[in-house]
Amino acid sequence: MTREQELAELLTLEARAQAERAQADLAQLTAHQAEQAGQSLIDLVVIDEGPGLGGLTILTLRKRNRSLALPRVRIQAGDPVRVQTPTGPQGLRGVVVQKSAEHLKVAVGDEAAELDLEATFRVDRSADEITTDRLLRTLRRLEGAQKNRLAELKQIGAGERALGVGEEPEPQPTPNLDPTQAAAVQFALHAPDWALIHGPPGTGKTTAVVELIVQAAARGERILVTAPSNLAVDNLLERLLARGLLPVRLGHPARVLPEVEGRVLSVLVEESEEVRISRNLVKEALQLRRKAHKWTRAKPAPGEKAAMEREARERFADARRLEAMAVERILDQAQIVGATCTFDDSQLKGRRFDRVVVDEACQATEPATWAPILHGDKVVLAGDHLQLPPTVISPEAGARGLGVSLFERLHARYGDAISRRLGVQYRMHEQIMGYSSLALYDGGIVAAPSVREHLLVDLPGIERTPLTETPLLFVDTAGAGHQERVGADGESRANPEEAEVTARLGQQLLALGLKPEQLGVITPYAAQANLLRELLPEAVEVDTVDGFQGREKEAILISCVRSNDQAQIGFLADVRRMNVALTRARRKLVVVGDSATLSGHTFYRELLEWFEAAGAYTTVWELS
Repeated sequence: MTREQELAELLTLEARAQAERAQADLAQLTAHQAEQAGQSLIDLVVIDEGPGLGGLTILTLRKRNRSLALPRVRIQAGDPVRVQTPTGPQGLRGVVVQKSAEHLKVAVGDEAAELDLEATFRVDRSADEITTDRLLRTLRRLEGAQKNRLAELKQIGAGERALGVGEEPEPQPTPNLDPTQAAAVQFALHAPDWALIHGPPGTGKTTAVVELIVQAAARGERILVTAPSNLAVDNLLERLLARGLLPVRLGHPARVLPEVEGRVLSVLVEESEEVRISRNLVKEALQLRRKAHKWTRAKPAPGEKAAMEREARERFADARRLEAMAVERILDQAQIVGATCTFDDSQLKGRRFDRVVVDEACQATEPATWAPILHGDKVVLAGDHLQLPPTVISPEAGARGLGVSLFERLHARYGDAISRRLGVQYRMHEQIMGYSSLALYDGGIVAAPSVREHLLVDLPGIERTPLTETPLLFVDTAGAGHQERVGADGESRANPEEAEVTARLGQQLLALGLKPEQLGVITPYAAQANLLRELLPEAVEVDTVDGFQGREKEAILISCVRSNDQAQIGFLADVRRMNVALTRARRKLVVVGDSATLSGHTFYRELLEWFEAAGAYTTVWELS
């Protein structure tokens, strides 16, 4: 079995696990319960049907009772869904284009013409089958690559071809870049094949990536800029816009930040004369097709229905040709194109880019990272394999390596020959970053002077107390009887007593002048997060480790949760998760946990020793 065939098998396992989870969630619920659980919207009617880019049809749905707003559900713009009648078959596969308080817009294919628009509809959140299909096609193309640039990149990645080494000139001083960032930019800019920019927490990885793109564009390169999430892509594009570049963004406008919306391809296309004409043709085609499918008064004359279908197809074809002309012109003029890794590449029509940049590459599975690489000659991956890995639901797929990113695999194979690590962090007090630097980055990270000694007490309105004039605190709950429990979902974990201790510390910080939006609370378990949200003001952000990746707060509280006689630590055994949690705080880090349970693991035993050496250890009984 080839590597590509194995990855395809793992993708299929993952897609099956996602679908089974989604179906299991819905199968146990009535329609009303599914809506209350946030998985569905029910009792909807179609109030409008219109054309969308690429021949799609946009259905606008709202509650049959027009006085009702849509309830709060997990269905959001960009989500894959199924549109169906309550008693009908599987329904139509679609993607949510827009969600407001009153209506939902869903893009569906040509099958929309067969819908009975007088029916009542239900929309269910579904597994992302479209993305899986795209990634399976990516792997087939990768497997079939021979005697071309993609084949060379694949061979280097597999160790079957020597890694090219480019001339790395002495980095020139660059405004707003430290020496490690400047060196990483020059290394990546001159690498002939692959380059990795390794950005530990707070080291300005995005700043370096933006500078790389700016310098590559100045050399006349065409660049495809990607990341696993819409937010990560938009953060890059927003900074590029601020530098005077005009990237084109692929994707739905509803998925992107407002600052980038004007550069979305579909928005740019809508402004063209070709598309104005195209929209009229699509409306006429939809009317013809619907009339051909539904005769209300008399039987059509022989051949009349077929003629209507033929005329509708011709108008659809003319409309798509006009759209394609507008798309071609915009993409031909674009030097920088931005998209998520799993974008619909049919719009590129085989276009090649001099360079592909994948930011947050360690959060993407290997197949998702290869998807944009299909279109480029040189590749730069930016990320940190010592923070959160790709999310994988299937235990088997995870155990067999789907959770190992391409960045991590290349770094393991080539090390410093392919990678440059950033070494100055701009977020944390030096004691907050100290343990992660020592345990995971060979002590190679230093704090910038601007943050090296900053504390909560330096902020306006903060009272001076031991809690605010020191950067670290570990609160030990060992022996206090704070035992973990199984969460309400039967899977997660919660520790109510530890939640109360954590919340009390949060309330103390707020009473000392810290603003709620400056405080974050992190825990590895969703059940514990739910408890903490009930105990703290709504403006205090409480989330799991995954939710805080890439985020920062002036003060962070961490509730470790695990407390048991067997010293089992569950999620915490993946120290990358704790690395993320420990590096979100700027000025104050407080960890609450059971040392008896945690210290069975070397990472946590040495973390406790670090706190003790810093004079930042206390017990739950000593708290004021």
